[in-house]
Amino acid sequence: MNNVVYLVTGAAGFLGSNICAQLLARGEKVRAFVLNGDKSVEYLPQEVEIFYGDLCNKKSLRDFFKVDEGIETICIHVASVVTVNPNYRKLVLDVNVGGTENIVDMCLEHPECRNLVYVSSTGAIPERPHNELIKEVAEFDLDKVVGWYSKSKAMATNNVFTAVKERGLKACVVYPTGIFGPNDYALSETTSTIIKIIKGDMPIGIDGSFNIVDVRDLAAGCIAAADKGRVGEGYILGNEVVKLKKLSKILNKSLGCKPIKMYLPIWLAEFIAKRMEKRAAKSGEMPMMTTFSVYNLKRNNRFDYSKAVKELGYKVRPIEQTLIDEANWLRDNGFI
Repeated sequence: MNNVVYLVTGAAGFLGSNICAQLLARGEKVRAFVLNGDKSVEYLPQEVEIFYGDLCNKKSLRDFFKVDEGIETICIHVASVVTVNPNYRKLVLDVNVGGTENIVDMCLEHPECRNLVYVSSTGAIPERPHNELIKEVAEFDLDKVVGWYSKSKAMATNNVFTAVKERGLKACVVYPTGIFGPNDYALSETTSTIIKIIKGDMPIGIDGSFNIVDVRDLAAGCIAAADKGRVGEGYILGNEVVKLKKLSKILNKSLGCKPIKMYLPIWLAEFIAKRMEKRAAKSGEMPMMTTFSVYNLKRNNRFDYSKAVKELGYKVRPIEQTLIDEANWLRDNGFI
């Protein structure tokens, strides 16, 4: 009999749903914590036990954590508000910081909770010069990361590690880079970009780079952290850097879609993004391009994930394979 239940927050999201699927595939019992009204819940496997609530409401987490005597739990905390808007938003802090504090409290209140895996972000780690690999850090400085999403993840990550040191929390942290691949029913920013390229709706791109990882590899890395991650340690889950030009060429070669015709230099993209943000601030609409999204293409995206390879057995598949699988999935589901 399996006496462990996996508690997955953000389970209806891109990464969370893939974690649930992989856990089920190996015979685990899975509970999903889902925000009320999240339509993506319909894509979760029927075997998942679904609990509705709000991370910001600690009371709504009680039933999610409650199990029968003799049952242990492992929590994988994925849920967060992800945004490409660098500006302050109370909701981002409420969910990403306050919600994570509630998860930490619940893990500590339940001695049967064997460990916690907190899914942070490489955005929480201060950038290094372009000629250096970025590694895991022990301290987090809000002044050294860009945008309130990254600041919120840095704050939450620091709180998790503080709880490990001062309150006896059994937890480790993973830092994913960008996520892409199949099974993204919510159509994240990365997936939406892939769709635009495939459809030929992006004649102009930006001459920058990504660090993007197949969602299936990230899901496997999160589960490996639950299995093997050392308490109080962090693990970057990244991949090799790929330029937008290369990504477009791969899609063109594999699918025969139109390649991006022109690439804006970073300085020009920054200038345009600033003007778009000013206009958007007046109209109340989301800008098509933000300075934060341009920064993510400009910044050093070289992350050292060797620690995860060594300690967790983390593996990544070729980007070409992920793009082909993603394109096939998008076509099979009517998105292209």
